[in-house]
Amino acid sequence: MAGYTHHASLRPRRLRATPTLRRMVRETVLTPDDFIYPLFVVHGQGQQRPIGSMPGQHQWSVDMLPRQAEEIASLGIPAVILFGLPAAKDAIGSENFAEDGIVQQAIRTLKDAVPELVVITDVCMCEYTDHGHCGILDERGYVVNDATLEVLQRVVRSHAEAGADIVAPSGMMDGMVATIRQALDADGAHNTAIMAYAAKFASGFYGPFREAADSPPAFGDRKQYQMDPGNGREALLEVALDVAEGADILMVKPALPYLDVLAQVHARFDRPTAAYHVSGEYAMVKAAAQNGWIDERTVALESLTAIKRAGADMIVTYFAKDAARWLKA
Repeated sequence: MAGYTHHASLRPRRLRATPTLRRMVRETVLTPDDFIYPLFVVHGQGQQRPIGSMPGQHQWSVDMLPRQAEEIASLGIPAVILFGLPAAKDAIGSENFAEDGIVQQAIRTLKDAVPELVVITDVCMCEYTDHGHCGILDERGYVVNDATLEVLQRVVRSHAEAGADIVAPSGMMDGMVATIRQALDADGAHNTAIMAYAAKFASGFYGPFREAADSPPAFGDRKQYQMDPGNGREALLEVALDVAEGADILMVKPALPYLDVLAQVHARFDRPTAAYHVSGEYAMVKAAAQNGWIDERTVALESLTAIKRAGADMIVTYFAKDAARWLKA
């Protein structure tokens, strides 16, 4: 090419010549150890309810969980995160902290079935409240921060008592990590870890999850407690606060639209970093693949690899089981 010069010794293509060479120099390697698989749990017996907006995903009754746990563990996936759908809802989400609540039943069942499987519980109120918001409301419909923290303390105590390995507060309440740590330590649950949804954005990518967890807000939206998508500095402030309060693991949610935030969190903070590859990210790949526009396996694995490359030590993803199979093939 006219006017083009190159140094003869600099030919990066040399190391792309064969699949084996490419594998040898691969910088980011995805494995099933990276994954956390979400499970939606419902009351009843023999329930395996398809989630229409999330092809391949289901709501499961507790009696169906042992088989799920065995399959997940056999694929090399180390952990699950639980979301419960209660039998009834009220203003404070009472089943959220009931001894026989749906998540409490699920924890005990999973730990009995596969003790080595790490059980993480989502700690929020939106699935359990009749208004669908993530906390206690005042007469204006505003989520009252400190009253909500009191409920979250009751929730984490019940989850730890049932056997949860990690609790994951997701409501973006101020002071939630410190309050939860205090509650756990007061009960002697010093080894129950906290995975904080430290940077959770008010995202349009959550749509399918609200069907899966039956958790849409009855009015308004969640922008009064979730972050504006344009705010990167605020995300780092939120993360720094959670680190100071004792978070063991830091989560960024969603994943792909916020890889810049994820990379900064990984670089700046001395904590394991997680990312949530959320329902909308999953559903878009599924829909495009079903239309024949993309190859599902290629795009899903590329997306998960990008999340890991950006700094995620662990990835919550609905693709976990499929990806584990693809990686072993």
